[in-house]
Amino acid sequence: MRVSAGFDLAPPGLTRMRLIAGLLLVAMAVLYLVSRQFVPLHPIWGFVRAFAEAGMVGGMADWFAVTALFRHPLGLPIPHTAIVPRNKDRIGDQLASFLRENFLVTHVIARRMRRIDVAGAASRWLTDPAEAAGGRFRAGASKLAAQVLDALDPQRLGGMVKAAVAHRLAETQVAPVAGQLLKAAMAENRHKPLLDAAIRWAGAALADNEHLIRQIVHDKAGSVLRWTGLDETVSNKLIDGLKNLLEEMASNPEHPLRVRAENGLDILAWDLRFDPDMGARVERLKGELIANPAMQRWLDGLWEQARAGLLAVARDPERVMRGRLGEVLRQMGETLATDRRLATTINRFVRRAAVGVAADYGDSIVRLVSETVQGWDTQTITRRLENAVGKDLQFIRVNGTLVGGLVGLVIHGVDVALG
Repeated sequence: MRVSAGFDLAPPGLTRMRLIAGLLLVAMAVLYLVSRQFVPLHPIWGFVRAFAEAGMVGGMADWFAVTALFRHPLGLPIPHTAIVPRNKDRIGDQLASFLRENFLVTHVIARRMRRIDVAGAASRWLTDPAEAAGGRFRAGASKLAAQVLDALDPQRLGGMVKAAVAHRLAETQVAPVAGQLLKAAMAENRHKPLLDAAIRWAGAALADNEHLIRQIVHDKAGSVLRWTGLDETVSNKLIDGLKNLLEEMASNPEHPLRVRAENGLDILAWDLRFDPDMGARVERLKGELIANPAMQRWLDGLWEQARAGLLAVARDPERVMRGRLGEVLRQMGETLATDRRLATTINRFVRRAAVGVAADYGDSIVRLVSETVQGWDTQTITRRLENAVGKDLQFIRVNGTLVGGLVGLVIHGVDVALG
């Protein structure tokens, strides 16, 4: 399918030069007609006629050459005219080949990228004040990001994000990761504050539920115990014993129950990492958790919060830059400016990425250029090329007219001298 870009107006400079070249050719014709009448009166008019005659020939020849590039002169199908329309596809192929051979070459891109300081540009972008170029760029990029986020369908995008998160969670083997984390925490004694917190929670739960314990003992006790009031004594002894046990566990790191709890955690860490049955149980629990409607609602809320945060950042980047995030970004910019090793690493990574893109997608880019040019209709490519170089081609017509006239003067002068 041929794609037309519509009507491209000629630039004012091209129209003006066409008018000048055309008027100069007309002036030569008028001068030729006038000078012919005065040749018998004085020899000088012979030189004027020779200049005008040769100027007409040179102007007409260059008009034909310039016109033949883009169309048939006077609409006549003269061979080897309308060169651009007839060779449009070949021009696209050659342009694409030129781009591939001279620009999308890995060693050329690598050499060019060595002179580009991406880390330095990122540092200036992160540290420049709002009125600097970095601030203006941030404002423009933020406005564009906000428009893109507003234009996207929140429900559809949210569904995609939620599906991606759920898919990622489903693919992740939770048990080995949890076991490794638990093992690392126990190796650094980071599990002990967790045990202390569990003991304190048990103590608080016991204090809040003493009445339930007393009621249970009362209900389970026989009528004799209730009649004698021993059920209350049993309740007090039970509650006091549990309190003393929890206090001893809290104060004694080597308490036997604490040691058994740590052994249990150690076994759990091993089972999570190596026991297939434990891994299968964890995976089943994970699947049930992901499928739970409450989890789905949590993921929806998580996406909405993230989207609202992104919109807030995009709509007012300078406010964010004044906050803690802005301080972190500025510190990153300062680090890039001072840490040459990090800057070198980033620049090397960007250079390799650019070279990789050229190596992997260079042919696709070239094919895109070729197919785009081939997809233009002949009128479109003719107008675009003529608008691009037509002004200089009209200068050729002017020069051809004047140079032709000067050559005519020389020839007439030689003829007079020899005659």
